[in-house]
Amino acid sequence: MLALLEWVLAPLRYPFMVRGLLAAVMVGVVCATVGSYMVLRGMAFLGDALAHAILPGVALGYLVSGGARDPVFWWAMGTGVLTALGIGAVGRGAQVKEDTAIGIIFSGMFALGIAIISTMRSYAVDLAHFLFGNVLGVSRGDLWLTAAFGGLVLLTVFALYKEFLVLSFDPVLAATLRIPAEFLRYLLLVLIALTIVVSLQTVGVALMVAMLITPAATAYLLTQRLATMMLLAAGLGALSGIAGLYLSYYVSVASGAAIVLVATAIFLLTLFVAPGRGLISSWIHLNR
Repeated sequence: MLALLEWVLAPLRYPFMVRGLLAAVMVGVVCATVGSYMVLRGMAFLGDALAHAILPGVALGYLVSGGARDPVFWWAMGTGVLTALGIGAVGRGAQVKEDTAIGIIFSGMFALGIAIISTMRSYAVDLAHFLFGNVLGVSRGDLWLTAAFGGLVLLTVFALYKEFLVLSFDPVLAATLRIPAEFLRYLLLVLIALTIVVSLQTVGVALMVAMLITPAATAYLLTQRLATMMLLAAGLGALSGIAGLYLSYYVSVASGAAIVLVATAIFLLTLFVAPGRGLISSWIHLNR
């Protein structure tokens, strides 16, 4: 028992680990909550596109500020919000299919970000943290920004819960009730962009979509109620963050990758054993 307690408390002796755990929990909760709508509405690819499309903003923030880290957040946020609105507009009025338009914007913006990074050799290592995450480098200022904007995202989701619920499950009813569908569609895109930006340092651009989708997809296998799904997803996201950081500490692997691997392992386990929707339950039902 004492050995287990020591195993749990040992990482907490370091302030950077405590800050990292707080950031991982906050990011896990916010990502999973917003990700619940993304899973229900089939927006995984759009989330991936947004996550990669903010890279030019990250790179330009470094370039303009002379390498200072703090301004990068605001540049990334501006790029993310503008890209979200742009993707919404292109998907609405383009002559090509929405997924095609998103793919073009996603690949073009990501390539632009890589091109900018390739010109700034002295900052390439620091910028790599935004690709793969550096939760152990989270500062107090980063924690406050994550808490403020993460809280704003959660408050917006909860305030408009009924509207998003109707829009996700019954667009016809939403039109009958005169719910502003287009406004809410753009708002959801902006919320996704904000979620991605506040999560950058925790899991990075490359792994961002996993934290948005995987805990929510796991919760989807366990319940058919959206409110329950959000609560489960938030809990699973927080659990993945904590377990991933402990795994990173004791096994010496990248923290962002460890968090995503834990979330993926939980999903795979749930995929097999989930009552009703799991593979084992489906096999038993088919062979009765």
